[in-house]
Amino acid sequence: MYQVLVCGVFVLVATGFCGCAASCDCPEDAAGSNETAAACDCAAAKEESEAATTCDCAKVAEAEGIIAAGAELVAVSSAFRFTEGPAADAAGNVYFTDQPNDQIMIYTVDGELKQFMQPAGRSNGMYFDTDGTLIACADNKNELWRINVETKEHVVLTQRYEGGLFNGPNDAWVHPQKRWIYFTDPMYRRQWWDRSPASELSSEGAYRINHDGTGLVRVIDDLVKPNGIIGTPDGKTLYVADIDGRKTWAYTIGPDGTLTDKRLFCEAGSDGMTLDCCGNVYLTGGNGVMVFNPDGEQIEQIRVPQGWTANATFGGKDRKTLFITASRAVYTLQMNVCGAQ
Repeated sequence: MYQVLVCGVFVLVATGFCGCAASCDCPEDAAGSNETAAACDCAAAKEESEAATTCDCAKVAEAEGIIAAGAELVAVSSAFRFTEGPAADAAGNVYFTDQPNDQIMIYTVDGELKQFMQPAGRSNGMYFDTDGTLIACADNKNELWRINVETKEHVVLTQRYEGGLFNGPNDAWVHPQKRWIYFTDPMYRRQWWDRSPASELSSEGAYRINHDGTGLVRVIDDLVKPNGIIGTPDGKTLYVADIDGRKTWAYTIGPDGTLTDKRLFCEAGSDGMTLDCCGNVYLTGGNGVMVFNPDGEQIEQIRVPQGWTANATFGGKDRKTLFITASRAVYTLQMNVCGAQ
């Protein structure tokens, strides 16, 4: 479920995979004026918003393809050192990290690029919780943060497992119903860390923690180097990429948050991950983005002119802009599909 601003009124929309937000071009005072509200037909806009919760994925797959007709990769900026962790807020603004420069940036729905906060704990992967706060993998001090985007203040949710410091929280996903936070913890010894690079844990694993920072448990301990992580909007499936093992795995999420039924999704690892409204899984690494359908079959390769493509997410007002972080740069690509909501 997410909020859509329809003619000045927030409408709650329940979604499965296929949740693309509709928009209504109405005057700002439309909600308070019968005359202007009638002119822009807010009732029709509401119906459009509700109708937009379904999409013809078969048509996209067989005829149109997932990339918008004539769309080309657009370079937004190459003014960074290493970009990562894109996450879209409820409005479609994309927050992303520039880890060596210790900053979080924002790319707004209006195309403005601006700094959000610095320092930022050398944050890497990020994900928005359902309450609008930003979960950040702040690996400089082995921490997982919750950031209030209004005040820019943060709290540390966790830093240790069974007494040992984390290797460096890397990527995170928030369960949409239970608000459990799942995150990966591989070891990458960063040259910009001002802490010891020694590992205090027995494995490079993945963890689950409650939204309030309690109940930390290790949920995966048998992968070589878990990295990218993403879950489905219904909260039933979790994908975890083993980047060094060159495989991506799918797990069933139980009612209590435990992971069962581990199964191979595809023979490819990934740095970052995202999902679209048709259930396609986007994996990153090397010089582009690989897209796999829900059956684990590759259906698209998006080439990116950089040495390393780190991560991707969907943003924009209609969630149909694929935002890609790659080495020193960030890119956008217009799509026929929107991000899973």
